[in-house]
Amino acid sequence: MTPIKEFLLWMVFIILLLAGLATFYAVRPLPFSKLPYEFSLKQGSSLKSAARQMTQAGVLSGEWLFVLLARGLGKAAQIKPGNYQIETAVSPLQLLEMVSKGQVSQSQISIIEGHSFKQLRAALNAEPTLRHDTLSLSEAEIMQRIGAPEGRAEGMFFPDTYNFSSGNSDLTVLKRAYQLMQRNLQESWKNRAASLPLDTPYQALILASIVEKETGKASDRNMIAAVFINRLRKGMLLQTDPTVIYGMGDRFDGNLRKNDLLTDTPYNTYTRGGLPPTPIALPGLAAIQATLHPAQTSALYFVAKGDGSSYFSSSLTEHINAVNRYQK
Repeated sequence: MTPIKEFLLWMVFIILLLAGLATFYAVRPLPFSKLPYEFSLKQGSSLKSAARQMTQAGVLSGEWLFVLLARGLGKAAQIKPGNYQIETAVSPLQLLEMVSKGQVSQSQISIIEGHSFKQLRAALNAEPTLRHDTLSLSEAEIMQRIGAPEGRAEGMFFPDTYNFSSGNSDLTVLKRAYQLMQRNLQESWKNRAASLPLDTPYQALILASIVEKETGKASDRNMIAAVFINRLRKGMLLQTDPTVIYGMGDRFDGNLRKNDLLTDTPYNTYTRGGLPPTPIALPGLAAIQATLHPAQTSALYFVAKGDGSSYFSSSLTEHINAVNRYQK
């Protein structure tokens, strides 16, 4: 055998050996001590950086073999950021497929009925897996960014649980919640009861936010809505504490005093007739539906009974007696 043939044979042997080792590495399951296993890849991570993050997280035992595998298969530029969760044993090849296709696990955030927009922003800011693009934006700027024509954000986001991938913008969550609120509000408005003293879907949203804040027991919701609808029909003041509290803003210390009820603000429904200028909270679908389909009743007053429910009265005398009974 000539030296050249011997050299070529050795080269073929080495290539086959390396190919076998590479295949063995690529298809052999990674040794996880427990499953499921979670790890994250940062936004803007290169292949080397991603391999380093996975090694530090204990997913890989070393970086360079994974880097060579990704480059050999032409996936070096395809690594996607996000939160990942490994449910069953995977090989490096399957792991590469996962991170190159961005098969991320989903995070969740819940928007709560009755919360204010300020509370919603705080919840978004506290969510570590979101990208916080709204931190330096004003309320009006946020509404503009999500394509909302309204200048005010209060009450405009539908309470629900939203899934998102790590690194998504908080604006994405807000846009989805805004669009869902618009769909639910418009559909509910289209099917509303006849002869309501409400001229626009936005007015319904304002009243629904008050109903949301005033309802202690779900079974009372339609009756509470009816009381406010009846008051609007008669031109009576709504006289609802939650609007006063909202108008006080940071001045509210947890106690509502008589002087607060007498101090005029755009949201004081003891001093001003009709609806306040904006919603005071995020109403859920049940509050919207109750507002647009109130109970058939002559009730004009209600008072909390102390167990979450309310007592409803059609006359002031009956209401005063109920207040004396349940609150004094």
